[in-house]
Amino acid sequence: MTHPFLDLAPLGADRFAAIEDRVARLLSTEQDVVIMQGEALLPLEGAIRAAAGPGTTALNVITGPYGQTFGDWLRDCGATVVDLAVPFHTAVTAEQIRQAFAEHPEIDFVSLVHAEAATGNTNPVAEIGEVVRAHGALFYLDAVASIGAEPVLPDAWGVDLCVIGAQKAMGGPAGVSAVSVSERAWARMAANPRAPRRSYLSLLDWKERWIGGGRKALLHAPAQLEMLALEACVERIEAVGLDAVMARHASAAAATRAGAVGLGGGLEPYVYEARDAAPVATTLRAPSGVVASELVARALEADPAVPVAAGGGALAKEMIRVNHYGPDATPGAVRASLAALGAALSEAGLPVDVEGALRAAGEAWRETF
Repeated sequence: MTHPFLDLAPLGADRFAAIEDRVARLLSTEQDVVIMQGEALLPLEGAIRAAAGPGTTALNVITGPYGQTFGDWLRDCGATVVDLAVPFHTAVTAEQIRQAFAEHPEIDFVSLVHAEAATGNTNPVAEIGEVVRAHGALFYLDAVASIGAEPVLPDAWGVDLCVIGAQKAMGGPAGVSAVSVSERAWARMAANPRAPRRSYLSLLDWKERWIGGGRKALLHAPAQLEMLALEACVERIEAVGLDAVMARHASAAAATRAGAVGLGGGLEPYVYEARDAAPVATTLRAPSGVVASELVARALEADPAVPVAAGGGALAKEMIRVNHYGPDATPGAVRASLAALGAALSEAGLPVDVEGALRAAGEAWRETF
């Protein structure tokens, strides 16, 4: 008996290369794009270990937990790390980056997360890219959450290493990811004696054996199902139009934020300014005296299908996250999330206005979509 997920013809190099080309078009980049055969942590770590080492001075911007992880990797590589941490309820500014360069002119590598789904903020990469480019540092960007939800333009912004994943706003698989690599970044890797070689982490292996060989022979058997799923989700974005997909995410964020404010009960946006809020997820601060993870548990009892979660780690006590990305960037998902949170707040004895919240969300969606 045949099965569509099991009885598949081999995925050849031509098909693999064609999918890479479509991802490159999604990024509007002329840089090399390498599709990595694992979740986005693979190229995120691989790119840092390839491009940084002893002698590197890295400016590591921390606007959420991933920035903290990047700093750990950079130190493990032997780099000198200058951490620039900003409160999770805001975004870093280009002026803060410029000031860091003034204080540490030896910085030659910058690591930044575009949108932090974990904390609900997004950073102004276009403005930051101008500052980084003027300084001459290599620019590494985690755009895993932002791709599909807001513009990601590595060439226009001067990003040398731009990592994306399909599992959030793109609505695709978690088991495959990609990184665009500038010529400057390839040169930095080639000059780094500690860059991984003959390793699953190695980008240089892909450069030398795949790209350098004319993309004729794959390094190893590809993750076939994930590659086909990535191809399908890019096809879906192409059919609808990337602008329309991004607009849907922006509307979901605006509607969730407006609805949460209208809901009352002491719930308020975690990211203070709407301009700093990520379109991929809206974070909310739990009311005083209420544990966020307990409120989320009540909301999921009211509706197990809503894309609502508590913050990770220590944030579980205070942060609620509405993950309106991919298939959940819809008016229905936003309304259901607000209704479930309203039920949970009401159960906790707090006064809420669910109808008012739904009206506010609907108005915000209509105004922005």
